[in-house]
Amino acid sequence: MPTQVTLIPGDGIGPSISDATVRILDAAGADIQWDVQVAGQAGVTRWHDPMPDATLDSIKRTCLALKGPLETPVGQGFRSVNVALRKTFDLYANVRPARTLVEHKRRYEDIDLVMIRENTEGLYIGNEHYIQIGNDPKAAAESIALITRHGSERIVRYAFDYAVAHGRKKVTLVHKANILKYSQGLFLDVGREVARDYAGRVEFEDQIVDAMAMKLVLQPERFDVIVTTNLFGDILSDLISGLVGGLGLAPGGNIGRTAAIFEAVHGTAPDIAGKGIANPGALVLAACMMLDHMGKSDVATRVRGALEGTLKDGRSLTRDLGGAASTDEFTNAIIARL
Repeated sequence: MPTQVTLIPGDGIGPSISDATVRILDAAGADIQWDVQVAGQAGVTRWHDPMPDATLDSIKRTCLALKGPLETPVGQGFRSVNVALRKTFDLYANVRPARTLVEHKRRYEDIDLVMIRENTEGLYIGNEHYIQIGNDPKAAAESIALITRHGSERIVRYAFDYAVAHGRKKVTLVHKANILKYSQGLFLDVGREVARDYAGRVEFEDQIVDAMAMKLVLQPERFDVIVTTNLFGDILSDLISGLVGGLGLAPGGNIGRTAAIFEAVHGTAPDIAGKGIANPGALVLAACMMLDHMGKSDVATRVRGALEGTLKDGRSLTRDLGGAASTDEFTNAIIARL
């Protein structure tokens, strides 16, 4: 039986790159039955809701989703539809690999990093409020960063288990415990406790976040798997994407105990929506992560190989990759290599 997967094409360039990705997976024999749903601005247009019940019900049923970029409508109750989806399904592990694929944009040799970011705690919980002083109701603002032992333990353990499963040698925990001694200190303490369970199998180190940013630019080859809290992970994941040429080939996976959503990391790119020139590479790589998660690594390997071969060949690249091909021409070139 085909595997059922929820497909959320997304907004902006989302429908175009989603269609391209589906064509590639179908050509590769992925044997997926797609349940197409909407969210973001498309959800508002169709259902007057950026996170419709039909979409949530579909993900609950399939436990898997592939998602294009979403626009968060102003004034619709969510700071971010992406964050809301992660919270709804407790997708606590955000996995973002960064690997050198495009020659002409390469500033570094053979980058191969994986960022594992805690997805449900920290400053991004949105627990904030204004403080009135005198007659000024917005004299100050307070945001609370919540770090729990449970949340810290499960994300660090996920990072070590990922390292073991993928033959990785080292986990680097990134923190700011020198200043935030309670919240970041708890994250670091729990990380050190978990690391003891993997002693002799996976090397462990910790780095202060500002020093880590510098070292990633100076010596990215020193690092392998990186695990950190929500805000730091959001920032550093874009940094490591920059090491390999930007977000155009940056996939991400949001993993929980009962569901997983895979996505392109980039935004909706409304300036090129509808022009047929968008690069589907990030969503294709996200789909490969999904195939690995589904146990279809043989299909994932074939698709990655076809994509990388097309990139190295250089004759059918979209504009952001240095070529002049359309989305369809780029997609057709990948399919031809399959």
